[in-house]
Amino acid sequence: MDKNQKQNAIGELKQRFDRMTSLVLLDYKGINVETVTKLRAEFRKAGVEYKVAKNTLVKQALKGTKLLDVLAPHLRGMTAFAWSYEDPSAAAKVVKSFLKDNEGKIGVRGGVIDGTVLDSKGVTEQLATMPGKDELRASLLATMQAPLQQFVMLLNAPAQNFAYLLDAKHREMGGTSE
Repeated sequence: MDKNQKQNAIGELKQRFDRMTSLVLLDYKGINVETVTKLRAEFRKAGVEYKVAKNTLVKQALKGTKLLDVLAPHLRGMTAFAWSYEDPSAAAKVVKSFLKDNEGKIGVRGGVIDGTVLDSKGVTEQLATMPGKDELRASLLATMQAPLQQFVMLLNAPAQNFAYLLDAKHREMGGTSE
């Protein structure tokens, strides 16, 4: 890799670190091509960027940032990075489901969300169980709709009660209710 290629790679990495909402660091030692291809496909489906990068280039890309101090202990050996841009839990969810079928083939070194470092357990148990973007939207929509639904029920209550009263009066007078 010549100097221009290194500068381009550093710039690309810097851009990814700037845009990310979360990051998962993986130890991919011992993984075969077929397995990593499946993992890449799962990441792609979830909108996650996956890349194997040299630790020295990553350190150069993070130079002068707080993230370098946080990630430095994890940057050893063969490291793969999974960046999430929209849904912070997307990469962690993919890794967690991947680990169910491929135990021991890939290791989680840690992760980062909003500048906070997570250990491997934090990634697979906390970050992976966070509600996703769509789940949060659905929850917000349900919360916003609840008062309107109650308001409509309150508006309908007098008419409904009047109908019950008429029905009771009709039965009292010897009519049949159908």
